Amino acid sequence: MKSLFRRLLLTLLWVYRHLLSPLKPPTCRYQPTCSAYAVQAIERHGPWRGGWLALRRIGRCHPWGGHGYDPVP
Repeated sequence: MKSLFRRLLLTLLWVYRHLLSPLKPPTCRYQPTCSAYAVQAIERHGPWRGGWLALRRIGRCHPWGGHGYDPVP
């Protein structure tokens, strides 16, 4: 059974991906996108470690950061 915190994070990501993200132009530098990466990380590693991995990925997403294929470890 999924934890409440995990479901909350995945719900917030779903809202972002389906309601907010389509309102702005696509500018992601990585594949998979940061939101897809966050979903995969939380599903694979749980809300705490997966959330940390997602925050680190978002922190690298800036004009002087990297780009390209970056899968969830």
